[in-house]
Amino acid sequence: MRFEPTPVHDAWLLLPELIEDDRGFFTRTFATEELAAHGLTLQVVHANMAGTLSAGTFRGLHRQVGEAAETKLVRCVRGAVHDVVVDVDPDSPTHMQSFGADLTAENRAAMYVPPTCLHGYLTLTDDAEVHYLTSAPHVAAAEQGARHDDPRIGLVLPYDVTAVSTKDSAWPDWTP
Repeated sequence: MRFEPTPVHDAWLLLPELIEDDRGFFTRTFATEELAAHGLTLQVVHANMAGTLSAGTFRGLHRQVGEAAETKLVRCVRGAVHDVVVDVDPDSPTHMQSFGADLTAENRAAMYVPPTCLHGYLTLTDDAEVHYLTSAPHVAAAEQGARHDDPRIGLVLPYDVTAVSTKDSAWPDWTP
Protein backbone atom coordinates (compact mmCIF):
# COMPACT_ATOMS: atom_id res chain seq x y z
CA MET A 1 0.00 0.00 0.00
CA ARG A 2 1.02 3.57 -0.63
CA PHE A 3 0.23 6.02 2.16
CA GLU A 4 -0.53 9.60 1.12
CA PRO A 5 -0.90 12.18 3.88
CA THR A 6 -3.88 14.52 3.58
CA PRO A 7 -4.07 18.18 4.62
CA VAL A 8 -6.02 17.02 7.71
CA HIS A 9 -3.88 16.00 10.69
CA ASP A 10 -3.66 12.19 11.11
CA ALA A 11 -6.02 11.45 8.17
CA TRP A 12 -4.45 9.42 5.34
CA LEU A 13 -5.38 8.19 1.89
CA LEU A 14 -4.28 4.59 1.36
CA LEU A 15 -3.72 3.48 -2.22
CA PRO A 16 -3.36 -0.18 -3.11
CA GLU A 17 -0.44 -1.49 -5.11
CA LEU A 18 -1.78 -4.14 -7.45
CA ILE A 19 0.13 -7.23 -8.46
CA GLU A 20 -1.42 -8.12 -11.80
CA ASP A 21 -1.17 -11.02 -14.22
CA ASP A 22 -3.37 -12.72 -16.81
CA ARG A 23 -5.70 -14.00 -14.05
CA GLY A 24 -6.41 -10.60 -12.53
CA PHE A 25 -4.81 -8.91 -9.52
CA PHE A 26 -3.91 -9.21 -5.85
CA THR A 27 -3.51 -6.37 -3.36
CA ARG A 28 -3.29 -5.98 0.38
CA THR A 29 -6.02 -3.73 1.77
CA PHE A 30 -5.11 -3.78 5.48
CA ALA A 31 -1.89 -4.46 7.37
CA THR A 32 -1.28 -3.41 10.96
CA GLU A 33 2.51 -3.34 10.45
CA GLU A 34 2.20 -0.95 7.48
CA LEU A 35 -0.11 1.32 9.50
CA ALA A 36 2.35 1.22 12.42
CA ALA A 37 5.21 2.22 10.11
CA HIS A 38 3.28 5.47 9.54
CA GLY A 39 2.44 5.97 13.22
CA LEU A 40 -1.16 4.75 12.76
CA THR A 41 -3.15 2.10 14.57
CA LEU A 42 -6.43 0.34 13.96
CA GLN A 43 -7.51 -2.54 16.14
CA VAL A 44 -10.49 -3.82 14.17
CA VAL A 45 -13.60 -4.48 16.26
CA HIS A 46 -16.31 -4.20 13.59
CA ALA A 47 -16.49 -4.48 9.81
CA ASN A 48 -19.50 -2.70 8.31
CA MET A 49 -21.06 -2.19 4.89
CA ALA A 50 -23.48 0.49 3.78
CA GLY A 51 -25.33 0.45 0.49
CA THR A 52 -26.86 3.60 -0.96
CA LEU A 53 -29.39 3.45 -3.77
CA SER A 54 -29.09 6.91 -5.31
CA ALA A 55 -26.26 9.19 -6.36
CA GLY A 56 -26.31 12.51 -4.52
CA THR A 57 -27.01 10.97 -1.11
CA PHE A 58 -24.92 12.27 1.77
CA ARG A 59 -24.18 10.04 4.78
CA GLY A 60 -22.62 11.71 7.81
CA LEU A 61 -20.95 13.71 9.24
CA HIS A 62 -20.36 11.51 12.31
CA ARG A 63 -17.84 10.46 14.93
CA GLN A 64 -17.94 8.85 18.36
CA VAL A 65 -16.34 10.38 21.45
CA GLY A 66 -15.05 9.31 24.85
CA GLU A 67 -14.53 5.61 25.49
CA ALA A 68 -16.36 4.84 22.23
CA ALA A 69 -14.06 7.01 20.04
CA GLU A 70 -13.27 5.11 16.88
CA THR A 71 -10.78 5.03 14.08
CA LYS A 72 -12.16 4.01 10.67
CA LEU A 73 -10.73 2.64 7.45
CA VAL A 74 -13.25 3.35 4.69
CA ARG A 75 -13.30 1.89 1.17
CA CYS A 76 -15.87 1.97 -1.65
CA VAL A 77 -16.39 -1.52 -3.09
CA ARG A 78 -19.15 -0.72 -5.61
CA GLY A 79 -19.65 2.50 -7.51
CA ALA A 80 -18.08 5.71 -6.23
CA VAL A 81 -18.27 8.11 -3.29
CA HIS A 82 -16.64 11.39 -2.36
CA ASP A 83 -15.33 10.66 1.15
CA VAL A 84 -14.70 13.55 3.56
CA VAL A 85 -13.02 14.11 6.91
CA VAL A 86 -13.27 17.23 9.07
CA ASP A 87 -10.75 17.78 11.87
CA VAL A 88 -12.71 18.87 14.96
CA ASP A 89 -9.89 18.48 17.49
CA PRO A 90 -9.46 21.96 19.05
CA ASP A 91 -5.79 21.16 19.80
CA SER A 92 -4.98 20.08 16.25
CA PRO A 93 -2.88 22.17 13.89
CA THR A 94 -5.55 21.57 11.21
CA HIS A 95 -8.57 22.28 13.43
CA MET A 96 -11.76 22.76 11.34
CA GLN A 97 -10.01 21.89 8.08
CA SER A 98 -11.51 19.27 5.79
CA PHE A 99 -10.31 16.96 3.07
CA GLY A 100 -12.20 14.94 0.50
CA ALA A 101 -11.22 12.26 -2.00
CA ASP A 102 -13.07 10.07 -4.46
CA LEU A 103 -13.09 6.45 -3.34
CA THR A 104 -14.20 4.14 -6.13
CA ALA A 105 -14.47 0.45 -6.83
CA GLU A 106 -11.95 1.06 -9.62
CA ASN A 107 -9.27 2.98 -7.70
CA ARG A 108 -9.69 0.83 -4.56
CA ALA A 109 -8.42 3.73 -2.41
CA ALA A 110 -9.25 3.89 1.30
CA MET A 111 -9.51 6.76 3.79
CA TYR A 112 -7.94 6.36 7.24
CA VAL A 113 -10.16 8.42 9.57
CA PRO A 114 -8.76 9.23 13.03
CA PRO A 115 -11.16 9.58 15.98
CA THR A 116 -10.57 13.36 16.02
CA CYS A 117 -12.40 13.76 12.70
CA LEU A 118 -16.01 13.87 11.61
CA HIS A 119 -16.54 11.55 8.66
CA GLY A 120 -19.07 11.34 5.85
CA TYR A 121 -19.47 10.72 2.15
CA LEU A 122 -21.48 11.78 -0.87
CA THR A 123 -22.47 9.02 -3.28
CA LEU A 124 -21.34 9.77 -6.83
CA THR A 125 -23.11 6.78 -8.40
CA ASP A 126 -26.32 4.86 -7.90
CA ASP A 127 -25.96 1.59 -5.95
CA ALA A 128 -22.76 2.59 -4.16
CA GLU A 129 -21.45 0.31 -1.41
CA VAL A 130 -18.97 1.31 1.24
CA HIS A 131 -17.07 -1.12 3.46
CA TYR A 132 -15.40 0.15 6.59
CA LEU A 133 -13.45 -1.22 9.51
CA THR A 134 -13.85 0.40 12.92
CA SER A 135 -11.88 0.23 16.15
CA ALA A 136 -14.92 0.42 18.44
CA PRO A 137 -18.52 -0.79 18.44
CA HIS A 138 -21.24 1.75 17.67
CA VAL A 139 -22.59 3.50 20.79
CA ALA A 140 -25.48 5.83 19.93
CA ALA A 141 -25.04 7.89 23.11
CA ALA A 142 -21.40 8.63 22.17
CA GLU A 143 -22.16 9.89 18.67
CA GLN A 144 -21.50 13.46 17.56
CA GLY A 145 -22.43 14.87 14.22
CA ALA A 146 -22.74 17.86 11.97
CA ARG A 147 -24.79 18.69 8.91
CA HIS A 148 -23.08 18.56 5.53
CA ASP A 149 -24.21 22.18 4.98
CA ASP A 150 -23.22 23.52 8.42
CA PRO A 151 -21.69 26.97 7.77
CA ARG A 152 -19.10 26.48 10.55
CA ILE A 153 -17.85 23.32 8.81
CA GLY A 154 -17.80 24.91 5.34
CA LEU A 155 -17.66 21.59 3.52
CA VAL A 156 -17.04 21.80 -0.23
CA LEU A 157 -18.57 18.92 -2.19
CA PRO A 158 -18.17 18.16 -5.91
CA TYR A 159 -21.93 17.82 -6.51
CA ASP A 160 -25.20 18.92 -4.93
CA VAL A 161 -26.64 16.80 -2.14
CA THR A 162 -30.07 15.47 -3.15
CA ALA A 163 -30.83 13.21 -0.16
CA VAL A 164 -29.83 13.09 3.49
CA SER A 165 -31.36 11.25 6.45
CA THR A 166 -33.65 13.03 8.89
CA LYS A 167 -31.12 12.38 11.65
CA ASP A 168 -28.19 13.82 9.67
CA SER A 169 -30.13 16.91 8.60
CA ALA A 170 -31.20 17.64 12.21
CA TRP A 171 -27.76 18.11 13.80
CA PRO A 172 -27.44 21.59 15.36
CA ASP A 173 -24.77 24.03 14.17
CA TRP A 174 -21.34 22.70 15.14
CA THR A 175 -19.90 24.23 18.28
CA PRO A 176 -16.22 23.42 18.77
